[in-house]
Amino acid sequence: MKKLAIIGASYLQEPLIKKARELGCQTHVFAWKTGDIGERTADFFYPLSIVEKEKILEKCREIGIDGICTIASDLAVVTVNYVAEKMGLPGNSMESTELSTNKHLMRKAFDLNGDPSPRSILVSSISDLEGIKLCYPVIVKPTDRSGSRGITELFSEQGLESAIEEAKAESFEKKALVEEFVTGQEYSVEFLSFRGNHHFLAMTQKYTTGAPHFIETGHLEPAFVDPETEKRVIQIVTHALDSLKIQNGASHSELKINSDGVIRLIEIGGRMGGDLIGSSLVNISTGIDFIEQVIRIALGEEPILVPSRKKEAAAVRFIFSQKDIAVFDRLRNEHPEYLLSYEIHPVTSEAVTDSASRFGYFLFKAEDREALLPYLPQPDAL
Repeated sequence: MKKLAIIGASYLQEPLIKKARELGCQTHVFAWKTGDIGERTADFFYPLSIVEKEKILEKCREIGIDGICTIASDLAVVTVNYVAEKMGLPGNSMESTELSTNKHLMRKAFDLNGDPSPRSILVSSISDLEGIKLCYPVIVKPTDRSGSRGITELFSEQGLESAIEEAKAESFEKKALVEEFVTGQEYSVEFLSFRGNHHFLAMTQKYTTGAPHFIETGHLEPAFVDPETEKRVIQIVTHALDSLKIQNGASHSELKINSDGVIRLIEIGGRMGGDLIGSSLVNISTGIDFIEQVIRIALGEEPILVPSRKKEAAAVRFIFSQKDIAVFDRLRNEHPEYLLSYEIHPVTSEAVTDSASRFGYFLFKAEDREALLPYLPQPDAL
């Protein structure tokens, strides 16, 4: 029986734990003990924080693991690749890990290698911008966080200092980026890499709240893009994955395409996309079990890229207000056969400030994308 270490025990990792057990793997899960679901569903649970990579490495050596992985967590990726590198297991180098988890280093790698991305300035405080003329609008973001945390769009200098401090407060290294704002429709792109060979899986159309925080309100697969545009996206992302020295596992790329067809990379994570993209949407829209392939790669096995099920259109909508619940009720009434799963919490007066503070979701599918559009949010203004 193969022994698989999994970093993280929250609901994000539960599909990974479940799939690993289905595949006959013995699961060894590491996370701080907080009562998360993975503490109960793992074969073995170890109450170690996901950032305690030395202690996790020591335990993984004692266990004699055959592979290590995580999904949808940039923070956990650091420990995954550290342990993999030290034990000679499939993963990505620590250099690659830095490039794909620190947005400043990522921008530098993109600039060096000619990958199209926004201009960016690293700041520790507003004084770092003294003498620099900014062209508004700009985006202020933490250097090393995901999930729409600490992101603000500004149309003038007003609020710049507070936006920088908010981004720094969310950042692990207490630094922020002030970036050129890129216009266009936003997409994410899911790839699998194995021994340096990159395989395109799916392109996701993203819906967000727009300015100032750009929190995701929904996702749709496959995205509405023409074949030629998709081909250019695949070429650009493939090149960028090489720039970040990603060799193995899933990757989640975010980009924008403007009305002139210009493609700009926003960021790339060396892990599967969250928000049910990797765990659900890709499987439905491609017929390929994404999580199974992540496990296979972690164990040093070549991924299976042949669809094992019928391809359908898939979408998820997130709950921000009673309006979203009304749409959920309408979907359940009009097309109950579309509905796959949902988790809806009482909507309160608290503001939704990032992905983690939304009030739930509903996941649905149909034969074609057009049938799903009435139940998705309105597209962002480009």
